Amino acid sequence: MSVADLSTPLKFAYWVPNVSGGLVVSTIEQRTSWDFDYNKKLARIAEDAGFEYALSQTRYAASYGADKQHEATSFSLALLAATEKLKVIAAVHPGMWHPGVLAKYIITADHISNGRAAVNIVSGWLKDEFINFGLDWLEHDERYVRTEEFIRVLRGLWTEEGYSQAGKYYTIKDFTLSPAPVAVPGRPHPEIFFGGNSTAAQATAGRVADWYFSNGKDLEGFKDNIAGVRASAEQAGRRPRFGLNGFVIARDSEKEARDTLREIVEKAHRPAVEGFRDAVQEAGPSTKDGKGMWADSTFEDLVQYNDGFKTQLIGTPEQIAERIVEYKKIGVNLLLTCYLHFQEEVAAFGTDILPIVRELEADAARAAGVEFDPDGTLAVPSKAGV
Repeated sequence: MSVADLSTPLKFAYWVPNVSGGLVVSTIEQRTSWDFDYNKKLARIAEDAGFEYALSQTRYAASYGADKQHEATSFSLALLAATEKLKVIAAVHPGMWHPGVLAKYIITADHISNGRAAVNIVSGWLKDEFINFGLDWLEHDERYVRTEEFIRVLRGLWTEEGYSQAGKYYTIKDFTLSPAPVAVPGRPHPEIFFGGNSTAAQATAGRVADWYFSNGKDLEGFKDNIAGVRASAEQAGRRPRFGLNGFVIARDSEKEARDTLREIVEKAHRPAVEGFRDAVQEAGPSTKDGKGMWADSTFEDLVQYNDGFKTQLIGTPEQIAERIVEYKKIGVNLLLTCYLHFQEEVAAFGTDILPIVRELEADAARAAGVEFDPDGTLAVPSKAGV
């Protein structure tokens, strides 16, 4: 399996701020809002700026600085209806959804949006949400057993008639969903995203995910993080693609960008960050080998709750673009981004950073003797989900 796809342009996504408090747990000014009107405008700005995806967050209980949350699947559907090109990924928890019900919901969203619906499967780490809902709380690795069955049900119901599956958590008997998802060239079914840094998560992602999302990482950390996914995928004869989270601070000078990061951390909401740190003990630190999401995160890292500072997309537009293309060279296919001031900074990303990224991508392809395909017209349809 080749490490990098230098011929295909990087894809870009943004975190949908469908929860209050912004994407950093800090009292610094964040000109963003969790309400739908703000997010509808943001989605249109993003697709005009060259973003292909948006990811809606899933939360139920007030936590780590967000005292209000909109539900992810309904919010995603509304954003799909408000846009024309943007693909919207709804984050969902196995254990809170039945996969057959979700499969049907996504098919309907797919038809409403003409083939732009996607899901991000979150195995679950916020124990209180499950316990206080009266739902079963599974041990860490067992959550991924359930997740794998969940994803196999989704894919089976989306691609087969009379689908059956007998598992520990889900049993499906000769079931057909009609209509099927929209037939999109190069897409066998709505895309399935998946995250988790643990050994169990990586193995599961390699076997069943179309896309693997990584928390923020430096270059070496990202290579290490996806190694287990690649190994699992190779054994299964699959080729998932890779996304990486990053918090973008683009300013006129590197000093100004670094000063902004310093202010974010200095103004961190300490009780909320510490509460988040305690909650995520159900993630990486609870695994047998101590490997997983947030297992090595410092207080500063957790101020951006998906380790977005670690990716170091901080500096001038030129510095950020150069950093992004370095990640592409080691296997990143998609950058999932977040900002202090979403509408303004997403627009600025499209005008100030993305053109430089495309130039650098073309240079990297040329240096490797590869033809860069900026419009995707030469690409072979992806079979990542096969």
